[in-house]
Amino acid sequence: MTVYIFEFIGTAMLILIGNGVVANLVLKGTKGADLGWVGISVAWGIAVFIGVFISADASGAHLNPAVTIGLATAGKFSWGLVPGYIVAQILGAMMGNVLVWLTYKKQYDATEDSAAILATFCTVPAIRHPFWNLVSEIIGTFTLVFGIFYIAGGSIGEGAISLGSLDALPVALLVIGIGFGLGGATGYAINPARDFGPRLLHAILPLKNKGASDWSYAWVPVIGPIIGAVLAGFLFILLA
Repeated sequence: MTVYIFEFIGTAMLILIGNGVVANLVLKGTKGADLGWVGISVAWGIAVFIGVFISADASGAHLNPAVTIGLATAGKFSWGLVPGYIVAQILGAMMGNVLVWLTYKKQYDATEDSAAILATFCTVPAIRHPFWNLVSEIIGTFTLVFGIFYIAGGSIGEGAISLGSLDALPVALLVIGIGFGLGGATGYAINPARDFGPRLLHAILPLKNKGASDWSYAWVPVIGPIIGAVLAGFLFILLA
């Protein structure tokens, strides 16, 4: 159970800091309204660093079903552990966003813009076009997972890849780079748990002025990252 517990904790910390900065930017009555896209991208990188550093030694610090599936596709992680990891990641993402909600409870109550409230839970595309939004998520997640293979120093024939604590910083920098370079089209979910868990929480919580949870778009940040991760895994096998 230790690996699942630390995947839960690591993912919760990831979402607490990552969606916390979004809340600080978009909700009414905060002190972070001038953070902008640079602040969001850097904060998500810091969130990854914290989550990976905490959980790396215990669980390998996937914190993302796409990473888990990508590693399993390349033979670097046991398929038998995949379901448990994904459940832990989704629940951890939900817990992280519960903590964001508690932190900014009064700001949520003061915010009338339902789109802003939704943005603190899940991703929304800048221009809605499901096919091209899907392509954006595939490319962003491919970049993440393919980079992780080489940051972690994996090669075919060795054991499972684990993101040790020393790999936390380069992975964080990779996420910052994805945010700067590839994130503007969809908000770069690149992580099914990061989007699905908080979106489900948004539907459950008694938020004022929350509006709809936009389930018609919810499949994009789930399917896109999975496809991108599988493609990264196959390319890693071909090149290794």
